[in-house]
Amino acid sequence: MNTLKYSNSVLINLIIVSIIAFLIWGPFFPDLIVSISSLFFLSYVYQNNAFYFFNNKPLIIFFIFCIYCILLSIFIAEDTMHSFESSLFYFRIGVFSCFIWYLIDRDEKILTYFYYVLVLCFLALVIDGYIQYFTGVNLVGFKISGIRVSSFFGNELLMGSYLSRLFPLLFAVFLIKKKQKYEIYFIGLLFILVDVSIFMSGERTAFFFLNLSTIFIILLIKEYQKFRLITFIIAIVCVFILSLNLSKLNERMFKGPAEDMGIIKSSEKAVIFSKVHDSLIRTAYNMFKDQPLLGHGPKMFRVKCKDKKYATGTTSCSTHPHNFYVQLLAETGIIGFLFLSGALGYVIYTALRQLKSIIFKQTKPLTDYQVCLLAGILITVWPLSTNGNFFNNWLMIVYSLPVGFYLQSIYSKKLKKKIYKNL
Repeated sequence: MNTLKYSNSVLINLIIVSIIAFLIWGPFFPDLIVSISSLFFLSYVYQNNAFYFFNNKPLIIFFIFCIYCILLSIFIAEDTMHSFESSLFYFRIGVFSCFIWYLIDRDEKILTYFYYVLVLCFLALVIDGYIQYFTGVNLVGFKISGIRVSSFFGNELLMGSYLSRLFPLLFAVFLIKKKQKYEIYFIGLLFILVDVSIFMSGERTAFFFLNLSTIFIILLIKEYQKFRLITFIIAIVCVFILSLNLSKLNERMFKGPAEDMGIIKSSEKAVIFSKVHDSLIRTAYNMFKDQPLLGHGPKMFRVKCKDKKYATGTTSCSTHPHNFYVQLLAETGIIGFLFLSGALGYVIYTALRQLKSIIFKQTKPLTDYQVCLLAGILITVWPLSTNGNFFNNWLMIVYSLPVGFYLQSIYSKKLKKKIYKNL
């Protein structure tokens, strides 16, 4: 597609980067940008015979999974049209990741654009979040929700999820950017404020993901390792002080979950994550046992959970069972489950190779930049935590971003000559 060759690359870059900001206001505009850009890129690939972007194992496996989900919607799902809402166009996420890969190869300035937009969005959320915490109301009039800070997300309570899931990407582009000394101090302060803000959001999963990705990064990088360790320790000290002074937040983030899971002795029976999550997960498991190989079809948990044959506990029904792996077992069976568990296996295998190279002082398979991107993928495929809906538009856009950067960093050098041969 010649129009893509000669179009204003700066404008395209800014439109794609704007997704970071639009994600704060909801899924509509990010999903619109992803859908249009994916169609645009597919047209370009077809007209320029550029199928090499899709000729790699991760993308091939992903597209096989997408086809599999569509077939489930047609032949297995009780409500085909309802199931299609999740499965039919899910492939666009893989295409969008490849489009990011293409844009970075075409103009590396987009990395700088991502850096500045991420910094500005993080800074805006942090400042507004602290205003909301201290005054009870943020800059646009949203009141604090109980003890939980939400900033511009309002009643959605997604500030912690946004910050924790995009933090590894911010760290990655920070590592490769040319920096002034004052900028390093500024980013260090921002990291501390972000860490504490995620705790103040009251989102337990987001706080866990922050800690998981941070420990992963500290263990496996070399440059700025001490920098991140120091900022993290300072943030943990601040969190500890906050938890001592805010009993309700401490109850929500630490004591309550520990009692629910039986880590701390309680008069109640131990459950998985919480009573609500326990009920949903057990209901999903009953669905899986009924159709273990193929599942019941994408988006069918919300339909089947009403069936008394599967329903367990007091809160057995919701739009999803709040865990990616359990959801895939219930809706796509063992076959769909293998897709995500395979991605987790790759992350663990690659991380162990990196750790081995550090211990034995060998050549590292990953750069520090790639480690941060892999950390972003890790928190997406981590099994032992609560999650949103695997097919949710907002979530899938967030977790597609580090994938695009990672694919570019892995494959672009191998294919660079081939990519630009006909451009």
